[in-house]
Amino acid sequence: MSESWHACLLYTFTAGDKTFPAPDGHASGQVLAENQRDAVVNIRTSNEEFYRMYRQSVDDMGALRLPVEGAHGEVFVAAAGLPWFVAPFGRDSLISSLQNIMISPEFARGALDVLGHWQATTRDPWREAEPGKIMHELRYGELAHFHLIRHTPFYGTADATPLYLITLHAAWKATGDRALLETYLPNAEAALRWIDEEGDRDGDMFQEYQKRTEDGYENMDWKDSGDSMTWPDGTLVQGPKAVCELQGYVYDAWRRMAEVFDALNQPGRAAGLREKAAALFRKFNEVFWIEDLGFYAYLLDGDKRLVPTIASNTGHLLWSGIVPPDRAARVVARLMAPEMNTGWGIRTLSSRHGAYNPYSYQNGSVWPHDNSLIALGFKRYGFAADAATIARGISEAASHFESSQLPELYAASAAPNRPFPFNTSVPTFPRHGLPVRRSRCCRPCLGSSRTHQITGSGSIPRCHRGCRTSRCSTSRLGWSISRCGSPVTAITPAVRS
Repeated sequence: MSESWHACLLYTFTAGDKTFPAPDGHASGQVLAENQRDAVVNIRTSNEEFYRMYRQSVDDMGALRLPVEGAHGEVFVAAAGLPWFVAPFGRDSLISSLQNIMISPEFARGALDVLGHWQATTRDPWREAEPGKIMHELRYGELAHFHLIRHTPFYGTADATPLYLITLHAAWKATGDRALLETYLPNAEAALRWIDEEGDRDGDMFQEYQKRTEDGYENMDWKDSGDSMTWPDGTLVQGPKAVCELQGYVYDAWRRMAEVFDALNQPGRAAGLREKAAALFRKFNEVFWIEDLGFYAYLLDGDKRLVPTIASNTGHLLWSGIVPPDRAARVVARLMAPEMNTGWGIRTLSSRHGAYNPYSYQNGSVWPHDNSLIALGFKRYGFAADAATIARGISEAASHFESSQLPELYAASAAPNRPFPFNTSVPTFPRHGLPVRRSRCCRPCLGSSRTHQITGSGSIPRCHRGCRTSRCSTSRLGWSISRCGSPVTAITPAVRS
């Protein structure tokens, strides 16, 4: 007769004078996964494809929760990915927080605390540190302890600092917790100073970056591979580089922080930031817009020349709101054209570009997190059907991967010759937030804990007959959405004690 037995190994890690005991209890992986599902928003939908992707992503988000010591004790942040990136990353943690803020705002709280704790206060060219700058990557272990690597932490990112401000505002709006603003206001003030004094290297109102040391990172936005910034013929762009989406992030951060200062009864600061945002809006649209292309330049090179490469970064401008409404349709049309739209999502680089390679890291592959921001930008400007098309394509792509688990990026040939997308990477955190972003692109309403209101309008993709949501943030709120004809929707909120 066969028998089974179970053993549990309890362990305690030590690092110098710190000890890390084993977690309390002996919960199985299945129990921990069920606890994670119970702690976040529960979504039920008639679209089984999307439901499987969402459920898998919730499980993966739980698996990638990383306990880190912040300024106010131990908090959870999003580990950047497995297996090489189980560490706090600035950009990744903030984008993941924004993606998950509807279902789990605690990630945003953790990111604000940890990244605020490690915000640079001194200059260190080797680590790209400058006062007020938000870090890129933090590592632990022997190499970091003896400063044999620069990630202690490393600050080689240009976008984490404005994204920190955007996340602070978004977390406040999602939770209604004014204490967040008061707690992290000093960090926000330092970040605003960095944008003015260090991010704008030459005083032309645009954010630029360039590595401070010979072995530093060549590119410091989300497309951080060394070959991701190229002219249309494939030649590498020389810096300093003013990438288009950085300008959008700063514009958005200034406008959001103006609202924060209004809430903190500082109308003078709010007015000043709105004036700066308006000035940036005007100058950016004067300089970056290329009328013949009906599109924005990818970036400015070190000689302030426009780089007319067609890339997905321009879609982030719609998310930031820096595009005038009368130009939005042309931007959307170009992104949805066959050179950019694979049917499985928007590719990072036009198929007509000299450096295009669908199997590359960032020169033609499809990145789910990139598409989530683009789709939200479409929705912001009223292109809900196009946003739903992107969401549907990503959802279909997920169904071709094991357990409906989205990778960091994948290769995809254009329709109709697209038998299936091809996984070219490993699991990372930002893509786990995409299903949440997809639901935000498709759902016709938006909740605010601060105002206790549900507002909005939109349409449900035809692949969804209905959707039910419950348990929003720390409150209990449920509503159901059903298709009652196109594009009419019916919304029934129900508050439960």
